[in-house]
Amino acid sequence: MSPSKSKTVDEYIQAAPEHARKKLNELRSLLKSVAPNASEGLKWGQPVLMERRILFSYAAFKNHLTWMPTGPAIIPFSEELSTFKTGKDTIQFPYDRPLPTELIKKIATFRYRDVIENDARWMY
Repeated sequence: MSPSKSKTVDEYIQAAPEHARKKLNELRSLLKSVAPNASEGLKWGQPVLMERRILFSYAAFKNHLTWMPTGPAIIPFSEELSTFKTGKDTIQFPYDRPLPTELIKKIATFRYRDVIENDARWMY
């Protein structure tokens, strides 16, 4: 099964390349620790966590894991993210480097609070 044909987050992770599974599970666990009441699902064939709105999306690619906490959640941390490839709404984590767990938690907490306190949108 390919991740794009998965029906659940568990199936998505299981269908991902072996080298990606550990990072996917680690990121999933970090995000759930920040938003323990969020529900999980798949949107656009990728795992998402939702509470009132989509909080985060993430996906496995050949050479990296992409996390989408949205641009407004990335901007305040741009200096700390300077060693990672970022896009308008995304951060890429190469598989050959450890996940920056504390930074991920800080960004995830920022995004979570923005959604809960300010009803922040998903995409800008």
